[in-house]
Amino acid sequence: MQIVERIQNGVTFLAAESIEAAGRVAHGFSTRLGGVSQGMWDSLNLGVSRGDDPDHVRENYRRFLTAIGADGQVIAMSHQVHGGEVHTVTTADLRTDPYDKVEYEADGLMTDLPGVTLLVYSADCIPVLFYDPVRRVAAAVHAGWRGTAAGIVDNAVARMKDVYHSRPEDILAAIGPGVCSSCFETHEDVPNAMTAALSTCVLHHIKIKENGKFSVDLREINRMRLEQVGLNPDHIAVSTQCTACHLDRFWSHRRMGNERGSMAAAIQLK
Repeated sequence: MQIVERIQNGVTFLAAESIEAAGRVAHGFSTRLGGVSQGMWDSLNLGVSRGDDPDHVRENYRRFLTAIGADGQVIAMSHQVHGGEVHTVTTADLRTDPYDKVEYEADGLMTDLPGVTLLVYSADCIPVLFYDPVRRVAAAVHAGWRGTAAGIVDNAVARMKDVYHSRPEDILAAIGPGVCSSCFETHEDVPNAMTAALSTCVLHHIKIKENGKFSVDLREINRMRLEQVGLNPDHIAVSTQCTACHLDRFWSHRRMGNERGSMAAAIQLK
């Protein structure tokens, strides 16, 4: 199954064919196309901490969530800290406004509550959405290089098993747009973190560049981790689009610094 582009009411987003086919769930990865923000946030900015006009951001949320087929009345977010924590969303965590304060720190969310849109944010880091159509569980994680090394996708699968009795072989995963290996040029701290977490099997996804730095393929490392914890390879869809290569379509922290908006990945059980 593939990650494909969809356009609804002028809003461009990406979706996984496998999750669409499973039914009874709305999901999508936003781009920067189809919103109302202006200036450096033009046009679909979903970041509440970027300095954008809050009314523009709220309208962007309405447009994006409507486009993917989600009811935007109830949402759940977290304070992302580039870690491996996955938070179980309960009724105590529900919000109605993206500007509502969130107390807890986590880079992943999961729930079995219908009608709740889980949201994670990115601008080069790797967003991953999960759906278990058997147990009716959804999850969303933000996997930067630190979260990837910390095994946040592994933790999401383990938490879905422990809390909701999901079976890895039933889980569908979609790895969304993020920085490609060519654009993700790093010093040795990132490869060292990956090899410490995953040993030599990760070396297939790390290359030494002519300038002595390294390129790291975070999308493929997260795919590998998901296969290692029991997901069917045919149930893992991976976007090939790079956020840093296509500034006309995506927000990129590496290319744009702080003068940018943010994207969101969203999933909601119907």
